[in-house]
Amino acid sequence: MIGLPSLRTLDRTQGTRIWLAVEATGMRCGFDRLAERVRAVIGQNPLSDGLFIFRSRRSGRLKILTWDRDGFVLWCKRLEARVFKLPRVKDGARSVELRASELAMILDGIDMTKLKRAPGYERRARTRQDNEEKVAV
Repeated sequence: MIGLPSLRTLDRTQGTRIWLAVEATGMRCGFDRLAERVRAVIGQNPLSDGLFIFRSRRSGRLKILTWDRDGFVLWCKRLEARVFKLPRVKDGARSVELRASELAMILDGIDMTKLKRAPGYERRARTRQDNEEKVAV
């Protein structure tokens, strides 16, 4: 049985990008139709090293499409008693890139809209004035 890659595996692989299509997708879609939606909606190459996530109209089902060396792999998860809580996205956005930890929370049923990210370090961009001050010292 093939399972989803572990969070640790995804975090170690810097090349793996995770994309969520914002609008609902028919869950009858198979490999080829979802691959076309990757191109049309997400704007990525479905043969790239990425995970592409699609949700049902009521958000009770998710499908994840990825390319694995010689063919597509398609995972599907259906919740029996609740819906997947997806992250907020900007108005007009057709897709959003997720972190592996965000995907893990979605699959575990965690409501990401109620989470707050703790403030962290943000490296500010160097300005010309900073460079001139450094040279003057």
